[in-house]
Amino acid sequence: MADKLIISFKEYTQIVEKLAIEIHKNYKPTVLVGIMRGAAPIIDILSRVFKLPIAYIVIQSYSGKGIEDKQGQLMFAREISSLASEKDFNRVLLIDDLSDTGLTLNKSIEWLKNYGPTKNYISEVKTACLWKKKSSKFEPDFCAVKLDSDPWIVQPTEHYEELSIEDIIKKNK
Repeated sequence: MADKLIISFKEYTQIVEKLAIEIHKNYKPTVLVGIMRGAAPIIDILSRVFKLPIAYIVIQSYSGKGIEDKQGQLMFAREISSLASEKDFNRVLLIDDLSDTGLTLNKSIEWLKNYGPTKNYISEVKTACLWKKKSSKFEPDFCAVKLDSDPWIVQPTEHYEELSIEDIIKKNK
């Protein structure tokens, strides 16, 4: 297994803020589209900062015990989840937590540009992520941290995957 990079919640929000500054200086998106579930906390913060409508693409990619550092086949949900109007999709900022291999971001751009309800409104898609791993073949338009290795990034909420509701109840007695 790859080395682990453990990120605290404070570090996480600082990295999101660094990304927000980079975006603000270089791009004026009209909608934020998050790749779920990695982008959920990022898009929450950025939508509050930029006061922009949001949308979500749900993709399942990693699966199976013991293969956390291998990418599985990508499966896209049928629809975007959003209350944004079609015209909001003029300048899209597509957001994910990281560029690991780059496959998810590449395929998401392709999927988004072919998505029926909004494809005729999209004039531009730019990408943003918090981390880019060394071996990623994809170069995001905006990236807060470019790593010189390929660690497994342990994000602040990731420990919940190992907890059951019973564990949480016990912990909170």
